[in-house]
Amino acid sequence: MLKRILYFTTLTLLPFSLNAAQDISDIAPEAGSGFTEKNEITAERFMISAANPLAAEAGYNVLADGGSAIDAMIAAQTVLGLVEPQSSGLGGGAFLVYYDAKSKKITTFDGRETAPMTATPELFQDKEGKPLAFFEAVVGGRSVATPSVVKLMGDLHTRYGNKPWSDLLQPAKHIAEQGFAVSPRLASLIQWDQKRLKSNPDTFRYFFNSHGHPLKAGDIIKNPDYARTLDILGKQGANAFYKGEIATGIATKVQNAKGNPGLLSKEDFLNYRIKERPPTCAAYLEYDVCGMGPPSSGMLTIGQILGMVEYAGIDELEKESAEAWQVIGDATRLAFADRNRYIADIDFVEIPEGLLNKNYLTKRAKLIQQGVALSTVTAGEPLWENAVAQADDQSLELPSTTHLSIVDQDGNIVSMTSSIENGFGSRLMSHGFLLNNQLTDFSFISEKNGKPIANRVEPGKRPRSSMSPIIVMKDDQPYLVIGSPGGARIINYVANTLIRHIDWGIPLQAAINSPNLQSRSGIYELEAGTSAEKLKEPLKKMGYTVKVMDLNSGIQAIHFRNGKLVGASDPRREGTSMGN
Repeated sequence: MLKRILYFTTLTLLPFSLNAAQDISDIAPEAGSGFTEKNEITAERFMISAANPLAAEAGYNVLADGGSAIDAMIAAQTVLGLVEPQSSGLGGGAFLVYYDAKSKKITTFDGRETAPMTATPELFQDKEGKPLAFFEAVVGGRSVATPSVVKLMGDLHTRYGNKPWSDLLQPAKHIAEQGFAVSPRLASLIQWDQKRLKSNPDTFRYFFNSHGHPLKAGDIIKNPDYARTLDILGKQGANAFYKGEIATGIATKVQNAKGNPGLLSKEDFLNYRIKERPPTCAAYLEYDVCGMGPPSSGMLTIGQILGMVEYAGIDELEKESAEAWQVIGDATRLAFADRNRYIADIDFVEIPEGLLNKNYLTKRAKLIQQGVALSTVTAGEPLWENAVAQADDQSLELPSTTHLSIVDQDGNIVSMTSSIENGFGSRLMSHGFLLNNQLTDFSFISEKNGKPIANRVEPGKRPRSSMSPIIVMKDDQPYLVIGSPGGARIINYVANTLIRHIDWGIPLQAAINSPNLQSRSGIYELEAGTSAEKLKEPLKKMGYTVKVMDLNSGIQAIHFRNGKLVGASDPRREGTSMGN
């Protein structure tokens, strides 16, 4: 059954004022939308967990009609792009981890956006070679990479779909034509970002009423342009997005963006390809945690965190104690140091093969001193056959993202995280949807002290991401499907939930409900208004700088338990689970 959501509208609104060289710990998260208590949803045959009830319902109906997990993903994602436009949509990209029930194998699909073929490492630098301020780069065409989620949906439908492609687009098309009520979360984010949304005529018309005021919760939005785009795709197929009027319109919009034009061209659309890649897996206790490899940094970094806390003796410490979180925090800092130096698009950059090596993680874990925060943290020296001297990255990654977890009646599984990067992306709209600003996930500087930065801009390259869609296996059987939005914090949201649930034995929904805590660079962030605040002084005494702030995770998960499917959604966002 669909669990209807009651929304809280009390918000912590955190304004952005960023310089490209800022530490990621200083980046304000996407505005919170309150905390709504949620319960697990249990099913026997199939389940979907999605970030918005309308999207969950669309996916549920497809599954109930015998559709595959991929079919349900397409229906849900096209609805998400309409009703949750600040987070994902046709103008963005995604990573997808897939479990095939027949072969009992996991594979991954890289649907990450690509840099234009005319892009250079200096894309986000001024005439003097200095990095642009973050929003100078974001708002407009400069930040737009080749949109890729439509190609991902089309390719995977050809391979794994069993319902007609055009039928899967009908739920979103119907909602676009009939209109949908602005949710409290969307309304709050429009209010939060209204200055930038007003800077573009299309977003101003769409997100503001006839009197020029931001739309409020309950206002009805109709989107005939989105419906028309879906009609074109339904009749002509997904490839129609990459040629003809849609691609031409997007390229024209990007290249003619007032004050900040971009480089995206029709040729970039024609050249785009989805890449199937082997999963990256890490052993954790008796589990295998599997996800997306580079250009995602998510699974490698999560694997390092889990490996280090296991070897550092997290099981010997009281759960939820300051001592336990100090170990998790320093393991996270060590993992992020490696991430920031080594991880980028594997098609462009050599990546050390030893990042998940047990001996290496044991050596790194031995740096952690229980009860005393590490004073300095640097990247390690993992096994690397063709070592290359590289500098640490300074790229920013903001948290407007969404996640889908799906299990169909045949046991096929989708774990997909998709994004347009910053809230409302580039603030450019075309054909009824927002365009991404994913290029700002690259480093704004291309080298440091004469050493290249792995995640620098290059033509056709995919920017590094923290998106972490994951499938956990136990005894060669699926155990857990999980992922979250949250920018670079995604890694912590997912890793902490896995530690709480797997190591500490906390039930899944309770683990998701638990306070968020994380440290990636020496600043320990504690979720405001939660029991995490009681750890502020103990962590300070250990040597951390501590900040109490909104930490807005959005985990969507499905647990295989005693022959049933158990769905769990994060109470901090509007998501829900549905199953039968």
